[in-house]
Amino acid sequence: MNSASSPEFEFPFLEEGFSFRDTVEQKINESSRTDDRDAFYVCDLGDVLKKHLRWMRALPHVTPFYAVKCNDSRAVIKTLVSLGTGFDSASKTELELVLSLGVDPSRIIYANPCKQISHIKYASAHGVQMMTFDSEAELMKVARCHDNAKLVLRIATDDSKAVCRLSVKFGAPLKSCRGLLERAKELGLNVIGVSFHVGTGCTDPMAYMQAIADARCVFHMGDELGFNMDLLDIGGGFPGSDDAGPKFEEITDVIHSALDKYFPADSGVKVIGEPGSFYVASAFTLVVNIIAKKVIMDSTSDEEDEGAKEKPTDKTMMYYVNDGLYGSFLGSALDFITNLPTLYKKPKPDEIMYPCSIWGPTCDALDRIVEQCNLPDMQVGDWLVFENMGAYTVAASSTFNGFQRPGIHYVMSRPA
Repeated sequence: MNSASSPEFEFPFLEEGFSFRDTVEQKINESSRTDDRDAFYVCDLGDVLKKHLRWMRALPHVTPFYAVKCNDSRAVIKTLVSLGTGFDSASKTELELVLSLGVDPSRIIYANPCKQISHIKYASAHGVQMMTFDSEAELMKVARCHDNAKLVLRIATDDSKAVCRLSVKFGAPLKSCRGLLERAKELGLNVIGVSFHVGTGCTDPMAYMQAIADARCVFHMGDELGFNMDLLDIGGGFPGSDDAGPKFEEITDVIHSALDKYFPADSGVKVIGEPGSFYVASAFTLVVNIIAKKVIMDSTSDEEDEGAKEKPTDKTMMYYVNDGLYGSFLGSALDFITNLPTLYKKPKPDEIMYPCSIWGPTCDALDRIVEQCNLPDMQVGDWLVFENMGAYTVAASSTFNGFQRPGIHYVMSRPA
């Protein structure tokens, strides 16, 4: 197998007959020969490619602008550059990353409605023109700091059924949109379209229908004021796995219906989206090592039953692993998502399973990854595997308490 842990590499294809799971096992075996046994990721860039093909099948008329904030791994960005996607960048650093890989500024949207002045100036100096706004203060900053901005008005949505609601922080209510467009006209700014985001982990596909209908209303306002608005940005919120909630194609069916109704193909409006989790969640698998263990005996057990067969309810396990809430699991905690582990080796059919909790390595008592699950009696040095760990993990992790971020091993599965 030809794999790589450095971000600077040609795409590493798996050898014939060698699966992604085989790669995970190989890396576990290699790490088991050392005392370090550090946590690590294995990323299948072929999965990113498969997600891109799935997007193009389901939304052929919606150009993906990958949300860099979701996972800023250089290898992921390079893969998406090669596929010709656009990019949603939210800061100067993200702009620098994408531009450094040769992306044309026209393929970038600076999709942060609340920007630092120096970051706006950087975008202006490097030809990044598309950027979002949702307030008068933002318009005035752009008017002072950017000569050729192409502004996109971000509107608020009903994201009450999303796991992570974004409209509490970003987006202009419909009733304030005309005033903002009039102010943009007074300042001589160019408003080219509308954007929205229905929230991360959207559980109601119909949220896209209402948001697209609202966007059509704002387009009418822009037309009345003389703006040539020709861009609709439908944001993100697309699921990165099919484990829970509406499937990707269920959401895209609603989007198709809404676009056909409000922005038909002959409307001349270009439609883009900002998928993040969709592209990377399932591409990353995290492998952690058990570094400590506690056994909590049930004090209510009948002492006369000492010689009886052990029952799973007699004790609870506490496992401590070498990645946690301040590392790869911060995004899951903020989105109230519980990532359950799988075992590196399948348990025996008659193996007793015990209730357990899983904790991170830091000295913070809040550093708990899993509150309750069932696992066999495992030992210090054993491995646990967490799948679907590509979204808001690598990018959101810290080195709190001196614990380093897991290394990443990249492969490209051959079917892709």
